[in-house]
Amino acid sequence: MKHKVLYGLSVLFYLAFAKAYAQQSLESLLTREQAVELMLENNYGIQIANNTVEIAENNTGLLNSGYLPSLQGNAGVSRDENDSNTDFKGALDNNGNPRPDIEINNAQTTQYNAGLSLNYTLFDGLGRLYNFKRLKEQYQLSQLEARSTIENTTVQLMSVYLEIARLSENVKVFEQNLEISKKREERAQYQFDYGQVNKLEVLNARVDINTDSINIMNAQQQLRNTKRDLNLLLNRELDAEFVVDTTVTLQNMLVIDSFLEKVKENNVRLLQAERSLQISDYDIKTTRALLLPTIGLTGTYGWNQSINPPTAFFPATTRTAANVAVGANLTWNIFDGGNTINSLRNAKIAYENEALFKSQIEQEVARDVANAKGNYENALAIYRMQEQNVITNEDNFNRSQERFKLGQVSSIEFRQAQVNLLNAITVKNLAKYDAKLAEYQLLQFAGQLLNVPL
Repeated sequence: MKHKVLYGLSVLFYLAFAKAYAQQSLESLLTREQAVELMLENNYGIQIANNTVEIAENNTGLLNSGYLPSLQGNAGVSRDENDSNTDFKGALDNNGNPRPDIEINNAQTTQYNAGLSLNYTLFDGLGRLYNFKRLKEQYQLSQLEARSTIENTTVQLMSVYLEIARLSENVKVFEQNLEISKKREERAQYQFDYGQVNKLEVLNARVDINTDSINIMNAQQQLRNTKRDLNLLLNRELDAEFVVDTTVTLQNMLVIDSFLEKVKENNVRLLQAERSLQISDYDIKTTRALLLPTIGLTGTYGWNQSINPPTAFFPATTRTAANVAVGANLTWNIFDGGNTINSLRNAKIAYENEALFKSQIEQEVARDVANAKGNYENALAIYRMQEQNVITNEDNFNRSQERFKLGQVSSIEFRQAQVNLLNAITVKNLAKYDAKLAEYQLLQFAGQLLNVPL
């Protein structure tokens, strides 16, 4: 009797726990598209990548091109204060009288000046042009780097999303399995009450109920943990509740094959390598431009005003002057100690390295595509086989259940058929989501992950 009470309490505790969790699970559906949208808005890595793209875009603007002139303005004011004493040394004035000394104190001289200086590089060996093109390529490269970050984060996001879907389906399967075990325990209890079976049948049924309950609790805990992982990727509250879409639609293989035919045009790693190679080419041309002369135009405008105090011989004066000057200059660094020549050699070597790196990436991408396609086809084959395996185990379980009701098989044999069906369904779920994840990875290598429905 004591064992019965303890068992009843454990079942009630589990039912209360399951009910509370079920109420918690009535959250809104988070679709794959909504998850990706939240990721694009909130993920830290993607925000950093977008800011990097914005910086690169600013660098490609006219204000950073070097094609605009430079204009400088300057202004100043100065003031001098002097004391003077003029002694005429016995000189006589017009009336024949000695000329008195002239003493001037606190005589102030004020000068004002202002000017504008305009400089424009007319020709610099085309260095400006190639540098501007290089910045354009750098902007495109930063866009590709941001795209790579988005693709990698999307695959990571979908991996976690699919794991949540798998665990959600497993929880439902475990709950259905628990219901079967409960009915079996009720049947065993009735049979025991009427003396048809011994107590061992009831105890075995209760042990199986506890095992099934533990499976549910473990799956629910894994589900909660994985949901926190997804919330972390979406940069929102870790305990935000939601449910996911467990529907899986696999792409037609003919469509995927058409994508794989254009890997060279769409794979982000290959596109990045192409941009990096072009940037190295512009580096060579920019360095070579240093060997050519620079021709520039200059223009200046100056304004000066001087306010002078009276002196012994002149009255106070104010002098104002303005001048405009236009000129051209040519600068040619004929020999700078060999620095430019050495830089040009290094730029050419860097270009060769980029070409080699591009060839290496081409081989790696070809390998990755072949491996991803093989993994996808293998995952699809396993999924189809597991579907057939579930059908076989369902048939076996249904037959065992009917024979168990008729007393033709033991509870141990019935339990084994039940466990076999449970394992077959969970393994099929795993195979289904593995196949979908393999599809995402293959689409990423094909450069189409962001262009197809998820």
